[in-house]
Amino acid sequence: MRAARAEVDLGAVAHNVAALAELAQPAALCAVVKADGYGHGAIAVSETALDAGATWLGVALVEEGAVLRKAGIEAPILLLSQPREADLLAAVRYDLRISVYTMAGVDAVAAAASKVGAVANLHLKVDTGMNRVGARPADAVSLAAAIAAQPSLRLEAVWTHCAVADEPGNPFTDLQLDRFDAVVADLSAAGLRPPLRHVANSAAAIDHPRARLELVRSGIAIYGIPPSPALADRVALRPALSLRAELAMVKRVAAGEGVSYGLRHRFERDTTVATVPIGYADGVPRRLSLMGGEVLVGGRRRPLVGVVTMDQLMVDCGDDDVDVGDEVVLIGEQGDERVTADEWAERLDTIAYEIVCGIGPRVPRHYHR
Repeated sequence: MRAARAEVDLGAVAHNVAALAELAQPAALCAVVKADGYGHGAIAVSETALDAGATWLGVALVEEGAVLRKAGIEAPILLLSQPREADLLAAVRYDLRISVYTMAGVDAVAAAASKVGAVANLHLKVDTGMNRVGARPADAVSLAAAIAAQPSLRLEAVWTHCAVADEPGNPFTDLQLDRFDAVVADLSAAGLRPPLRHVANSAAAIDHPRARLELVRSGIAIYGIPPSPALADRVALRPALSLRAELAMVKRVAAGEGVSYGLRHRFERDTTVATVPIGYADGVPRRLSLMGGEVLVGGRRRPLVGVVTMDQLMVDCGDDDVDVGDEVVLIGEQGDERVTADEWAERLDTIAYEIVCGIGPRVPRHYHR
């Protein structure tokens, strides 16, 4: 058993889902659990989210949907990207709601569904300005008509994704919503009226009531992490994940000595250096120590020193009395102090999504409520 672990508070997940489901009403809530539930564990999070008020789940890959189906989850599962043709038979067999945005994709799903003898529910994704994936608005009617013409297909939804909803006041979100409304109007004029429309991610659900429609897709917020610092206090969220370890070695190091690869850090005075058995292979970025990263030991903040190595990192504990086996909190609370994924992200010029998704699979997940 490793002396490092990620603890996931499923009670916090349930709290966050319930808060977001209430906010989204009357829209239904889709809990996005791709990337193994943003590093929290897709099956445990999915079961908890469905019990707490979510009615849909969202994944990025067919394989991710298959894992949930094999775990006995029967709720609608939305595949957020159009899969490659080779994966479509599995997508249909696992009854995944399939996003499409090309005519080739529509034809390929129709062929797969016919082969299986099923009717596939499709969600037509329209690109309203993010320029990642999605059909051009001008192509939406022809694609929707092609779906409606196939007996093995059902147009269940039309949707889009917001690029800057986490930036309050940015007018581009309203422009995207205007473009989406125009697409819906064009579809309606052509007699194509899918029962569902969905636009809102976590940020849009929180900051743009207009975007909630029939379904809201919430990812990062269900894990208790605000979509951006600007939205941090808009919904009462509880962080679900903490990252903890134990001190593996403690030693005194003399002034002038260096530490870790490259000896980039040298001590100005005699100090106690503690080694923690977790590193960049586990998701602690190598340069976190060089960017002022800190951990908690004995209820106090302690600076990381030297570069983080693959399996270990080092902490300057000064003259304090620390021992092998003492708890180290890398993300989470200890005493009156707290280190968050957002803090790591700010130091590393990234976002908290990348931090929690980066916690590697060799870090065991421990679940509690």
